[in-house]
Amino acid sequence: MKVLVGSPGTVSGLLLRTGQCLFAGASIAVMVSASGFSSYTAFCYLIASMGLQALWSLGLGCLDSYAIRMKRDLHNPVLVSLFVVGDWVTATLSLAAACSSAGVAVLFARDVEFCRVFPLLSCSQFEISIAFAFVAWLLIAVSSLVMFWLLPSV
Repeated sequence: MKVLVGSPGTVSGLLLRTGQCLFAGASIAVMVSASGFSSYTAFCYLIASMGLQALWSLGLGCLDSYAIRMKRDLHNPVLVSLFVVGDWVTATLSLAAACSSAGVAVLFARDVEFCRVFPLLSCSQFEISIAFAFVAWLLIAVSSLVMFWLLPSV
């Protein structure tokens, strides 16, 4: 049985899940603090997707910390299959939300100059939130690949 960096029940897996949860939470916090975000569907989708990501990562982080503390092995086929499916679903949703929000932010800032016309709109906060979402997606993508590589060995 292989023990890969980021696999479930390891310290690196716990750190990966903690990073996912923190960056997803930061994305939500920055977006919610921006004025006018709720008027745009892509930004609401980003919050929903990052919320799902934060919950998923928090749950698996708690499971990782339990496994580390009790010295349990989480490399059983049913659990790893569940982790693979959950990670791939959340990774797909996170990437779609981050890309759609980035498209709207580019449209506002560069194409129609909406941010210059309406200075009260928090375009810089939108961009920061989207950057956090992409970092959260990058971490979940790493986790997804690790789980996918781990699946045949269990």
